[in-house]
Amino acid sequence: MQVIRPYLRVITHGGYYGEGLNAIIVFSACYLPDSSCPDYHYIMENLFLFVVSSLEMLVAEDYLIIYMNGATPRSKMPGISWLKKCYQMIDRRLRKNLKSLVIAHPTWFIRTVLAISRPFISVKFMSKIQYVHSLDELAEIVSMEQVHVPECVVQ
Repeated sequence: MQVIRPYLRVITHGGYYGEGLNAIIVFSACYLPDSSCPDYHYIMENLFLFVVSSLEMLVAEDYLIIYMNGATPRSKMPGISWLKKCYQMIDRRLRKNLKSLVIAHPTWFIRTVLAISRPFISVKFMSKIQYVHSLDELAEIVSMEQVHVPECVVQ
């Protein structure tokens, strides 16, 4: 836990949407470690385990993930192999209950990674991905009252 302490802000609870206990999970890429840091792979493995355990605790039923990509330098973006491993390791219940993956401020890199990953990811999962290009667009999808938007993303 000590090694990932500086990166715990990467995942936060952003409230609820719809009727019932449909959680909003905010994943802020700007809080990920830089790929040049020592023990990067070790940190990312442990961070993934933390993210999955957090999802297990936060998600009772359906949920939505908001991936805050804005203001994230390329050196902090996770690699394709890490993303593929994460997708494969996520419990079926979590994949099934995910109603939408909203990517805020998608870059060409994110779009390319998803296009390359298409053969490894189910069509059903790919249909859950939405792109929003501004926080105003995001506010049309979910209430922004409890969603923590990092200051660097706001700017």
